[in-house]
Amino acid sequence: MPATVVRFNLVDPAATPASLSERYRAALEMAAYADDRGISTIQTEEHHGAENNWISSPFTFAGAVFGATRRIAVTVSAIIGPLHDPLRLAEDIAVLDLLSAGRLVTVAGIGYRPEEYEQSGVDWKSRGKLQDELLETLLAAWTGEPFTFRGRTVRITPRPFTRPHPLLLVGGSSKAAARRAARLGLPFFPSAHLPDIEAYYQAQLVEHGTEGWTMMPAAETPLLHVADDPDRTWDKHGEHFLHEARTYASWQSKDIRSAVKSAATTVQELRAEGVYRVLTPDQCLEYARSGTGSLILHPLAGGMPIDEGWRSLHHFCENVLPRLKDK
Repeated sequence: MPATVVRFNLVDPAATPASLSERYRAALEMAAYADDRGISTIQTEEHHGAENNWISSPFTFAGAVFGATRRIAVTVSAIIGPLHDPLRLAEDIAVLDLLSAGRLVTVAGIGYRPEEYEQSGVDWKSRGKLQDELLETLLAAWTGEPFTFRGRTVRITPRPFTRPHPLLLVGGSSKAAARRAARLGLPFFPSAHLPDIEAYYQAQLVEHGTEGWTMMPAAETPLLHVADDPDRTWDKHGEHFLHEARTYASWQSKDIRSAVKSAATTVQELRAEGVYRVLTPDQCLEYARSGTGSLILHPLAGGMPIDEGWRSLHHFCENVLPRLKDK
């Protein structure tokens, strides 16, 4: 059975503080519902200063999800590593790992938006060095033993629940990211289906004498929405998918490789492209049984009305997932 994921980035370009609060609370209710129905993972993200309210504090959201659920994992994919204070991040992840009994997965990337670095007062040109320091610090901190950080001796407590440490993956699409992961013996999370980078990572593991593994998106990793009438849903709500796709594309240079990168400029182009897909329950079941990879539900995409998000999630959990389990 494929892994099942519900993605939340809480985007809403027309939000007020009141409506955004409602959206966040709905996402928590959806996470609890998904947990009860056997969904594998909640996925969330990190971006800063986005006009459309893209979530900026994924670990706070993860903690709320853990408080509302019992079993489901939360994957933060991805944090922008160099923007975080290494010691504080080590503490935050350790506490979340204890709170959730090991249900947190963190993917650490370096980002691709210079304006986020500028907002945080972090030197864009130093991002590789800062990412190395962050990852090395996390691994040292989670031992619970004293270590040297920026010339002083420090110790991070409490120790995490997970041994040897909370699940930490290095994200990216470059050889530098693959080398970094291999050198530290950390698993690698390519940002798209990149067999060449995966092969390079495996070669680097051998060169460094370390062990690791790859969690790579399938060749097709569409964001799914389930509806009785896909034509009607595209007509009525396609603007929300397009808003998110256009925002994401506007942030990325031509060299960035991403599993959900879109070149569409209209709703019709986006639908034809297939990055976002609206499927009936039967079509979704057929897609799931095709063995193409994880099933990623995105119920609140791009400011999607909350009631429409609930309809999609209900359809998947009540009309797709039980039939998939019965196969």
